[in-house]
Amino acid sequence: MHSPDPKSDKSYWHTPASDSRLAIADRPPLTVQVVGNEIKRLRKLQGWTLEQLASASGVSAGLLSQIERGQGNPSFNTLVQVAHSLGIPVARLVAGEQMTSPVLRREDRRRLNLPNDELVVAELLTVRPDSALEVIRIETKPGYSTEDTPFVHEGEEFGIVLEGTHAVNVGGTHYVLRAGDSISYDSTIPHWYENPGEGTSVSLWVVTPPSF
Repeated sequence: MHSPDPKSDKSYWHTPASDSRLAIADRPPLTVQVVGNEIKRLRKLQGWTLEQLASASGVSAGLLSQIERGQGNPSFNTLVQVAHSLGIPVARLVAGEQMTSPVLRREDRRRLNLPNDELVVAELLTVRPDSALEVIRIETKPGYSTEDTPFVHEGEEFGIVLEGTHAVNVGGTHYVLRAGDSISYDSTIPHWYENPGEGTSVSLWVVTPPSF
């Protein structure tokens, strides 16, 4: 979704409170095992060695080896680097079995923990990770900003604010949107977001092709 900051150590994984830790402390979460298997499968389909994937993604071969074995807890930015080097959205790595129903129930939404995740909740609303577009619900608290890590990626974006105030900076031009306002732009132009208001902001974003 954006040019990742390798210094970030924010976890991508969201684990429900009722299942925050497994009974066996050193057993990796199932989601990490699923991701590791999918990365290994896609890497082999490309005909790449671990070293080649490391070179393409900027993630060390040692860390990639751990992830493929289902070990550790890779950060969101690490998954962005790996997924984009494989030419897929991040959601593809955690999808598991393909969902056959076109309906996504509220309780089944996949949540993405982004940098500054104490100030933002991001949920994927689209079912299939191989769709031509993705829809994301973003809820931010006052003070949320991605100015330090602008997003740059292929495609286009459309956003509409449902509640509160949400600002979008596109190529240095700052747009403040309020409930009912929408915006669309070329995603190859550096862009970043913030909540400059005094209350929570809720917005919907359509991205094509998928980036998460």
